[in-house]
Amino acid sequence: MKKAELIFVPLPGTSHLGSTLEFAKRLMDRDDRISITVLVMKVPFGNAMTKSLTASHSRRIRFIDLPEAVDLPPLQLLMTSPECYFSLFAEKNTPLVRNVVGDIVSSSQYSDSDNSDAVRVTGLDLDFIFLSMVDVADELGLPSYLFLAFNVGYLGLMRYLSTRHDQIIAEFQYSDSDLIIPGFVNPVPVSVLLPALFNKDGYTCYVKLAQRLKDVKGIIVNTFSELEQHAFNSFSCGSNPPVYTVGPLLHLQVGSNNPDLEESQCQKIQKWLDDQPESSVLFLCFGMGGSFGPAQVKEIASGLEQSEYRFLWSLRVGHHQSTSDHDDVLPEGFMERTRGRGMVCGWAPQVEILAHKAIGGFVSHCGWNSILESLWFGVPIATWPLYAEQQFNAFRLVKELGLSVELRLDSKMDGDLVVTADEIAGAVRCVMDGDSEIRKKVKELAEIGKKSVLEGGSSFDSIRQFINMNF
Repeated sequence: MKKAELIFVPLPGTSHLGSTLEFAKRLMDRDDRISITVLVMKVPFGNAMTKSLTASHSRRIRFIDLPEAVDLPPLQLLMTSPECYFSLFAEKNTPLVRNVVGDIVSSSQYSDSDNSDAVRVTGLDLDFIFLSMVDVADELGLPSYLFLAFNVGYLGLMRYLSTRHDQIIAEFQYSDSDLIIPGFVNPVPVSVLLPALFNKDGYTCYVKLAQRLKDVKGIIVNTFSELEQHAFNSFSCGSNPPVYTVGPLLHLQVGSNNPDLEESQCQKIQKWLDDQPESSVLFLCFGMGGSFGPAQVKEIASGLEQSEYRFLWSLRVGHHQSTSDHDDVLPEGFMERTRGRGMVCGWAPQVEILAHKAIGGFVSHCGWNSILESLWFGVPIATWPLYAEQQFNAFRLVKELGLSVELRLDSKMDGDLVVTADEIAGAVRCVMDGDSEIRKKVKELAEIGKKSVLEGGSSFDSIRQFINMNF
């Protein structure tokens, strides 16, 4: 193989960009003839975290900052319909991507004519939201690949969506019957589908993306085959593009999750955890977009008191803001009554916390990265999904894989009071049960996941297959 350059077009932001860069690193570690260029788009939010991630990889990966696209959709659309926002965002950035990739390809072709050791561009690796840019790859004579920051179950849902649309050209209704989706053991209730699939605009955006799956040369997924064997086997049948399971792809660098997090706060959390018994602390964290109204916060607090377990609670109240002053939203006297067995904080270093021996359970929004992190460290989850694909992930964890405690499967961040204190207390007791079958399964899967990325493991071999088939 000559020297080969693969160009990545990721969605900016930690949840997608982090796993993309981890995969890029693994490719280069496996074959020193592979080089990676990453195109970085400008977005009107989250740029500090993007810069932090790119800076930590800049010695090995070439980053090209794209100019800001003109006439970007209004930020208000991001709040009301993220899928529509990013569909328009992709459309606006496509000419910029075409120009940069075209220049790289032309340069490599010119160099190749004079130098047998020159780097040859071998493909365009696209985030799911940018699958329309398959046309750019086609125009330039390049193969295109999908890098999926989600899981094989999500991939199966998108394939089902494309097939369904050929027969039913309409968005889903909450009154629809349960769905029979290839790769799923159980019927899937419509209540756990992505909320966007229930409105015309969101449904149209996802259908367009799902229909492009067949046009890529390969699909790279941040998972390991043992975790999703049934779904993986299903997608591997027929005329689908080959699927490469290359995860878990985790950005485990200490202090990398949030560059704005104060070091003193990290040290305070770490010291508190160091003083707690092993597997005794429940961690509650709901991701970058997870926040609650005052009534729900009080229910969570009451549930934690009832459970009588130790806890570390990353609390964000309204408008997705974190705060270090919680007295005005917590029940009166809560901090005093739980002093010594509980800690409430704003932003929290999730990876470092899940890695700590004191953590015994995790109440999570069920974002895919959070799920993989919890599995990596052998920490069982109580599911509390809020938005995007999280309800779908929660359903799979509980009903398909038997790896999580059901707190809620179909809750959504569209009301003030979602889950009661009694429900929370019950789920906390279940997830913290040291002898539960779920805890045993999660511990076993943690070992399998770690072995999968080592030489001879399933993900290690899958990366080798990707390199052999495409370079």
